[in-house]
This record gives sequence, C-alpha cells and structure tokens, in this order.
Amino acid sequence: MNDSTNDFWIACGHHLLDRDESGGLCVTDEFLKAYFARPELMPPDDACPVERRLHRELLVNPRLPVGAEDIAAIIDADARENWQFVLAFRDLLLRHPTLEAAYLAIVRLGMSDLPPLFVNQLVHVILRNALDDCDDPFVLRAAELFFRPQRILPHEQALLLGDDEVVGGRNPTLVLSLMSMLGAMHDAEVDVMSEETAEGYWQRSDRFDMAFDLTAAGRGPPAVAQVMTRWISHLLGIDVAIEPLRALHDAHLTWYVGLDADATRLGDRLWHGEELDERSAGRVLALFRLTFADASQAMADVRGEPVYLILAMTNDQKLRMKPHNLLTGLPIKHLEIVT
Repeated sequence: MNDSTNDFWIACGHHLLDRDESGGLCVTDEFLKAYFARPELMPPDDACPVERRLHRELLVNPRLPVGAEDIAAIIDADARENWQFVLAFRDLLLRHPTLEAAYLAIVRLGMSDLPPLFVNQLVHVILRNALDDCDDPFVLRAAELFFRPQRILPHEQALLLGDDEVVGGRNPTLVLSLMSMLGAMHDAEVDVMSEETAEGYWQRSDRFDMAFDLTAAGRGPPAVAQVMTRWISHLLGIDVAIEPLRALHDAHLTWYVGLDADATRLGDRLWHGEELDERSAGRVLALFRLTFADASQAMADVRGEPVYLILAMTNDQKLRMKPHNLLTGLPIKHLEIVT
C-alpha cells in the first residue's frame, strides 16, 4: 500500500484486502465481515430468529453458503431484500480471483442487478488500489467522480463540482482559502480545492467535502485525464494517452465514448451530424482526446484515429459518471484483465 504518511480513503476497506502477485485485490474474511457488520444488516430488536442466526453465523464464517430458502425464511421484506443483495455481492467476489476480475465480470454482463451502491463501492476500492502511489490530491479528488455523484455548484465563471450527498439540496457557500483564514462562518461551507487548500485533502479524504474545479485550463481536467489513464491501464493492461480539449472544433468523430448517460446521448447526436443547440452544448462539462500507445490494440477500422471522451451534466445539473463506459466503449480488440 501507500508507504507515505498520506493515506487516503481508509473507509473503503482497502487495508482489509490482500493482493496477488500482479497487484490485484483479493477478498479476505475481514473484508467480507465488514459488510456483514454494516448498520443496514444489523438485525433490529424485533428481528426474526432466522435473520439473527444468519447474521451471527456470517460474522463467524463470512464465506458460509446460504441457500435461497434461508433468505426466504426471513420474515421482514426489507431485511430479506438487503440480505439478497449483500449475499449476491459476496458470491460475486468469491467467484473471482480478484476484485478487479469481479468488476470486469459485472461490466461484461451489463452491470448486473446489483444496486449502484455496491458497484460504486467496488470502483472506490479498485481505484484506491490503482492510485496507491498517487501523491497528488487533485488527482484523488478527480477520482471521486468515478464513484460519487456530483452536483454543479454555480460560482462566477468557474465550473465547480461538489459531492451530491454532501451538498444535497442545499446552496453551499463556497469558501476559498482566504475566507477560511478570516474565519468566515456560513450555514454550509464547502472548501474549494486549490493550491492553498489541497494538502488538507489527506486529513479529510473520507468526508468528500471539497469542491473540485473542472474549469478548462485549470488543474481539474488534466487530473481527470490522469485517473482515466490509470483506470484503463489497471483494468485492461492497455497504455493510453489522454489530453483535455477546449472544444471539438472540426474534429472527425470517428469514435467517441460518453462518460455518462447524458454525454452518450449528446455524442449520438453529434455522430449523426446534428448540431447541438446552445443549451445542449452547455451541458458538456469536459472533452478529452485519447490515443493508444500501441495502435495495434485498437480495432482495424479506427486504427490511428483518436477517441473522443465526453463528460456532461444532467438537466438538473448533476454528474453521474459511468467509469465502465471507458472499458466497454473503447475500440479495443478484447476486454482482458491483467491482475
């Protein structure tokens, strides 16, 4: 793991996992027990004896086989559903040699029926592994886009993103470093990550309470590009170069990947030769150009052509990135994990 004193994302449970010779994450009893110890699975005082016994036995042996009839015997419907989901997730992890392999299996099968919460948690811990040696807080904050929905925070001419769960429906006051030093007090403060505040990320990385500046020409877009590069390399073993763009001026859109559902729809419109109206174009948050280090890894009909990556916000000004699109959308010959 990261040998520096700057550990991060401790709550994702990365310290509970082992690694194989290639660096992939291997599930452990301790990691599984952490799921069964979550408050959502803690039987309440009025829980039925079946649920209590199941919970008690899994805390002792988290790999214990559990049949459908055991789950069906749980009286409370909500508890029954919770156990179905968490055991399906556990069984997925146990079927594969690494968490990375389990995630790729989900990707190949179309993201399965697992709730987004479980998939995001898997992305979280895999990124913690891929970025283990990263010492740049901007890159780590950019990585949060992969597993935490974001909300656009209007602020003058800057494009700022705040964690949707943290800022919620509130209108937070964005606190810059100078205001913080002066002790400005507001109902909902969100520090903007800047050169002055970035070092504070190490102490608060599990709080997800720093706003991220994605303004063109700033630190944000290159940081996102670096995370995407690491993500592709870690999961697919393919080296790519990704650079931020200001605009798609006269670009020949041979191949594109929408990094979220809205970006995919906008890309489809561009692909069919439609010109985006001002409102639609304004929903594009960032553009990137990807090239393969080894052109032979790309499909023959697009070999030598760049791939354009589009990041966009929803109509209600949120960003829900889909990192699996980077794996399934690239024009590569095959999906093959290397860990």
